[in-house]
Amino acid sequence: MMRVYAATAAVAVAVLLGVTVYVTTGDEDQFAQCREYSVGTGAASIGGPFELVDENGETVTDKDLITKPTLIYFGYTFCPDVCPLDSARNAEALDLLQTEGYDAQLAFVTIDPERDGVEEVREFTDYLHPDMIGLTGTPAQIRAASKAYKTYYRKQDGDPEYYLVDHSTFTYLVTPKSGFLEFFKRDDTPQDMADRVGCFIDAEG
Repeated sequence: MMRVYAATAAVAVAVLLGVTVYVTTGDEDQFAQCREYSVGTGAASIGGPFELVDENGETVTDKDLITKPTLIYFGYTFCPDVCPLDSARNAEALDLLQTEGYDAQLAFVTIDPERDGVEEVREFTDYLHPDMIGLTGTPAQIRAASKAYKTYYRKQDGDPEYYLVDHSTFTYLVTPKSGFLEFFKRDDTPQDMADRVGCFIDAEG
């Protein structure tokens, strides 16, 4: 199972890096000391407007959701291993941030709207962290949000009820002031994430 996700993640890395190649400019990057990966000027093409349905059944836009530094992850609740592990890691990173006095939150966007309605994403996120917001929507809304963040997902053929979904596994840091700032890979630890997110928040001012 992990080989499947590794392969799709590799595809997504190529897609993401293809739009985030670092471009040297005359402007100083105020976040340079915080960055683990080169995202440079191409970062402007990641993120942007979306409309989804939150875990309370309310239609929300990116402006409604991202009111504080937010770690966004695209996955699905039926995911057998990767999504729960990544989401638990993100929850632990948020706990570390909150312990240090940072005001931040998590968002989980399903890429499986056929099975993940409001109740399913709410149950999933409430179990993991009180400050994790579950998001679903129509297939068109999910595609638009995924496209905005350059994520990849594809429903596997097979059982119509117990199918799996291949998908990318990045977590994105977005703030209301600066938009997309950084992405995190699966091998980043909770402490790594907390340290870098804290650095970005401090640098943003």
